[in-house]
Amino acid sequence: MEGKWLLLMSVLVMGWSVTLTSASFGDRYRGRKSFLPAEATSSLAFSRAPSSIVLPVHGNVYPIGSYNVTLNIGQPPKPYFLDPDTGSDLTWLQCDAPCVRCTEAPHPYYRPNNDLVVCNDPLCASLHAPGAHKCDNPEQCDYEVEYADGGSSLGVLVRDAFHLNFTNGMQQIPHLALGCGYDQLPGSSYHPIDGVLGLGKGKSSIVSQLASQGLVRNVVGHCLSSRGGGYFIFGDDLYDYSRAVWTPMSPDYSKHYSPGFAELIFDGKSTGFRNLFMVFDSGSSYTYLNSQAYHFLTSWLKRELNGKPLKEAPDDRTLPLCWKGRKPFKNIRDAKKYFKPLALRFAIGRKDAAQFELSPEAYLIISSKGNVCLGILNGTEVGLQNSNIIGDISMQDKMVIYDNDKQMIGWTPGNCDQLPKSRSSSFW
Repeated sequence: MEGKWLLLMSVLVMGWSVTLTSASFGDRYRGRKSFLPAEATSSLAFSRAPSSIVLPVHGNVYPIGSYNVTLNIGQPPKPYFLDPDTGSDLTWLQCDAPCVRCTEAPHPYYRPNNDLVVCNDPLCASLHAPGAHKCDNPEQCDYEVEYADGGSSLGVLVRDAFHLNFTNGMQQIPHLALGCGYDQLPGSSYHPIDGVLGLGKGKSSIVSQLASQGLVRNVVGHCLSSRGGGYFIFGDDLYDYSRAVWTPMSPDYSKHYSPGFAELIFDGKSTGFRNLFMVFDSGSSYTYLNSQAYHFLTSWLKRELNGKPLKEAPDDRTLPLCWKGRKPFKNIRDAKKYFKPLALRFAIGRKDAAQFELSPEAYLIISSKGNVCLGILNGTEVGLQNSNIIGDISMQDKMVIYDNDKQMIGWTPGNCDQLPKSRSSSFW
């Protein structure tokens, strides 16, 4: 999914938001300050959690470059297309409050009810850095979220009805907090959308709110098909814990889904890069490495391809590095024989070290010109500094699970073309 990011972010990244204070409801934008979001909090005991929620996904890594899910919100319910983003917490809709600046959207703008979240609500406080939460207007919770591609949303927090179907056949209509965004600036990776579905670790994320009401466990998962589409899940009863590879979330970096540092492996051999700080982010279409690791990888790939029937294709600007064959490639299967597998090894040096495998399908695309292009990009060039991102291209055809209760990240091969109805249907 393309792009919105923390102040660290990128052109083709949609994750990592920074929440900021804003103007009063309906007022115009009044300036920005860079605050980091507060840490997540844990959910309740889950004796009431009935089952899970499955949301079908539409879109792909290429050529669309984004994904969306449909949620029915309001009374009466109306459908909205939202970008599902594990890199940010706040869910918001473009909002006719009235709208000061809004972008093109697939549906009419959301019309808010009068159920405002007040400023001293803990959810409001969670949108600001510790010590930065001020209540100039106690009757409402103002927010601003800014993404690294330059996009932003300014608005006020409201509560409204979310119409949700559970896998056990139950229907629930919880009232959840969301942003009524009345002032949006499009980023460089803009595409028409109704809003963003924040699935991060913070209190304000939809899954955290559902968990606090005892409706699901605080677990997010996604399975994105290389053929397009897939699904997101909220809850933990659709996967077999024992069949996934697990690694702990980093206790030193609690704002995003990060396993900490990783070692880059090329064709089963260490590259010597052992301190790559990694973040899993469904909001990024592509995978990003810092400049040093990126240049090492591309140099290695070029050496490996020397003497093979591939030539660089600088005229193909789909991605920074593309190669053409003797004839146009029709699919990845035609090109992958020229490329070696990669891997990222987490928890280096520990008995529970886990390896995230990257087959050629997990880092290559076939462009519209029939060339094969590298879907790993230079993160330093787009403002990520030394952070590294595992994006959608590398998570395709895997069930990736973020278990906030156990503070673990897991993955396993997944049948992402078929919506799961039980544990057994989610995996190959």
